[in-house]
Amino acid sequence: MTRNELAALACVALLATATGACDKARKTPDAAPPAVTVRRPDREPVIEYVQATGTAAASQSVDLVARVTGYLRSIHFEDGVRVQAGQLLMVIEPEPYEQQVRLNEAALLMAQAEYDRQVEMAKQNATAAANVEKWRCQRDQAAAQVELARLNLSYTRITAPFSGRIGRRLADPGNLVGPGAAVKLATLDQLTPIYVYFSLGERDVLRLRDRLRQEGITPQAAVGKTPVFVGLQDEEDYPHEGVMDFVDSAISPATGTLLMRAKLKNEDARLFPGVFARVRIPLSEPRPMLVTPQSAIGNDQQGDYVLVADADNVVVRRSVVKGPLTPRGCAIRSGLKPEDRVIVKGMLKARPGEKVAPAADTEPAPPRPSR
Repeated sequence: MTRNELAALACVALLATATGACDKARKTPDAAPPAVTVRRPDREPVIEYVQATGTAAASQSVDLVARVTGYLRSIHFEDGVRVQAGQLLMVIEPEPYEQQVRLNEAALLMAQAEYDRQVEMAKQNATAAANVEKWRCQRDQAAAQVELARLNLSYTRITAPFSGRIGRRLADPGNLVGPGAAVKLATLDQLTPIYVYFSLGERDVLRLRDRLRQEGITPQAAVGKTPVFVGLQDEEDYPHEGVMDFVDSAISPATGTLLMRAKLKNEDARLFPGVFARVRIPLSEPRPMLVTPQSAIGNDQQGDYVLVADADNVVVRRSVVKGPLTPRGCAIRSGLKPEDRVIVKGMLKARPGEKVAPAADTEPAPPRPSR
């Protein structure tokens, strides 16, 4: 055979092999649909909230200062402890002020005696009325000096104006304190009750206002009655309950937020000034909503969605509107039905319009919170 005939024969053999492979590929059965896990949405009572972040602050805070000059005699508290209202905290040397009281008391006695003598002389026309008036004024001035001296003496004993936690001392005994010297001696904070300051955006402010309006409550009446729940960073829920205590008069044009304040009893002193706090305010009474796991909700350019296996096990994309988060997942305001089988596992293998092999989710749902 010539070289051309051999080449033609080889091409025919190669074409026959390729045709057989294609026929064999056509006879290969379709791949099995991917396995996914589905779960019907739970129905549970859900409360709508507005949420914010805030910072705790003492309900009262005072810098303890020396109002009179003198050497610090003694300190009667341990740094960082709780103190009671009226408790003695510090003593400034009292001796100079005690002597000042005695001097002014003596001057008062002398002025009183001379005034009495002038009054008796006036009855006998032995002195002028101007002298009587003069010594009456001197008597009153001396009495005022006595009161002022006693007041300065009282300033040598520094006591707690209210119960709270005191910080570290900023001056040790033996130091000169008072006007012209070290003034601030310590800081006292009242922690029961305690404040939590937070800000709400304009949208949340309007939602809160609408909720109050539906209940027939004016914003002024809401102060002191609207419940506020607070949680710390190491707490999963919001175990601290208080009430709204203050609402600022206007939204800040710089931040677009409204400053608010919650007041909490804080009997366990769990909250302290400066600590970061999570805040939420209920907007409604509990109402039934469908809840699905947060991991089952996807997001793309069209918005939030879930993948659902229909009656023919075909994947369908459902656009949803998310509601508040719950311990069991995320509440769905619209876009989902109670009978829908939501794909909760294997979402990456599920494509809209294609079939899947669904299996019911057997894992128990997270328990509902006690409150």
